[in-house]
Amino acid sequence: MSTLPVYRWHLAPDGYATRRQLRARDLRPGGQDVAAQLERPRRRGRPPLVAYLYRVDLAKPVRPMTPGRWRAHAAMMRARRRCPECGADAGYVIPRTLGTCVPCAYSEEQRAA
Repeated sequence: MSTLPVYRWHLAPDGYATRRQLRARDLRPGGQDVAAQLERPRRRGRPPLVAYLYRVDLAKPVRPMTPGRWRAHAAMMRARRRCPECGADAGYVIPRTLGTCVPCAYSEEQRAA
């Protein structure tokens, strides 16, 4: 088993990119394995932050959004906006910390205070 090359923060050679950097170029890893690792040191004995790097020359273009994917995405977002308590569309994504829309999460007395 071979180990990955490790580079320090901001010192990776050209031709490598993180997932976010690939996405900014409208690319995706496309099934390739991680090619290298980037480490950012931290203070006070904490372990370094790690980012995985992929080869840009092996990356593939991002798959386009089809009408079916857009429908699935819209259905997912509708479900995240629907309040499970009152069933209304909140008009925003309901916070997971509340679990319901704001009017259901807080009673009239709590909102007035």
